[in-house]
Amino acid sequence: MSQLHSYIDHTLLKPEATDREIEKLCLEALQYGFASVCVLPVWVKLAYSLLQDRCKVCSVVGFPLGGNISQIKAQEAGQLVQDGASEIDMVISIGLLKSDRWADVRQDIQAVVKASQPAIVKVILETCLLSDEEKRIACRLSLEAGAHFVKTSTGFSKAGATLHDIALMREIVGPSFGVKASGGIRDRATALAMIDAGANRLGTSSGVTIILDKR
Repeated sequence: MSQLHSYIDHTLLKPEATDREIEKLCLEALQYGFASVCVLPVWVKLAYSLLQDRCKVCSVVGFPLGGNISQIKAQEAGQLVQDGASEIDMVISIGLLKSDRWADVRQDIQAVVKASQPAIVKVILETCLLSDEEKRIACRLSLEAGAHFVKTSTGFSKAGATLHDIALMREIVGPSFGVKASGGIRDRATALAMIDAGANRLGTSSGVTIILDKR
């Protein structure tokens, strides 16, 4: 796939990442034409100063557990947009979803969507912790709340993206909504399989490896 680079959110979310590593991430994003860099909130200003409008800056909200109260998530999202983020990946309140408190989950997503405008909001479901029915419900709530993507994983839980989950999420959200696969995508074959299953964005720390892999 000649446009594979345009699917990739070039990601570095390790807590020990340094400013020099963020600078390297940004330079790679420019070199290979990735869709965005995805960094922790503390690095958004630096990433934006390096990239300006040549590449999008993505950051995370309520990360990685999703347990922050909605007001804090919204405040964080608004600050990140002010700092230069044009995409926000938020973690849902997983416990609320599993408690069948669906109105609360919807309101949580809505609060972040409102605070993030005009940024794109991707809703991280942490699919490895959910049943298939819970994944379906979370996708529907994300649609209802005005988000722009659903995303599989933080990369910090029990497992990452699976082809089954991508296909299920795509089936629920339909053809025009975003589906982001993240967690465990480390080679070109896996990246292409995720796209074939329905993903139109890939979160990975192995973007350069994937692009250079010609197999």
